[in-house]
Amino acid sequence: MTDLSILPLHDLTIDEASRPKAPKVAAATDMHRRQGRQLAAIHRHYLMEMAQIGAVLERIEAKDTPPEHLKKIVLALDMAENFRAFGSLCGRECKVLKFHHDIESSDMFPRIEAAGGGMFQQIVAKLISEHEVVHELIIRLGRAADKLATNPSEANFIGASQVYRKLEEVVRSHFGYEEAELEEAIGYYLGGI
Repeated sequence: MTDLSILPLHDLTIDEASRPKAPKVAAATDMHRRQGRQLAAIHRHYLMEMAQIGAVLERIEAKDTPPEHLKKIVLALDMAENFRAFGSLCGRECKVLKFHHDIESSDMFPRIEAAGGGMFQQIVAKLISEHEVVHELIIRLGRAADKLATNPSEANFIGASQVYRKLEEVVRSHFGYEEAELEEAIGYYLGGI
């Protein structure tokens, strides 16, 4: 296993080309697929909250708000009420995203893999490896945000912004893959989320 903490940011990827395709669940019905799409609804919520952080970063990049006010702006966002305790730019959202992935990795994925007789083993392994990349990016974003809060310089803002943009890119891709490949399995094997 590669130590993700030593990789440069641009090398911290999820390798979309190596993603396996999930087998079809022959007995899955439209109702099962609707149940499986509950995951997409949860993901949309996370993406909307991430977009709030992106909007703050865009305002700063447009020079509407100087970087030294970033902490105050993010603290004012409803989604970031736990900013101080978590110590990162994305506050509660990053903490909740990690919790979401931990639940998937420790409960939902193993249940799908077991119920599917192992036919989802490659999908589950790929999704878990992508979770590791997301978690590394969350750690890096937390550090970058702490550095920016301590020293609100243009260079530190650019660093935090780059990590955030990478996190957003990876999360969007990961969510799309997870939703597409597990839609039938979630509904058929788990009855929904």
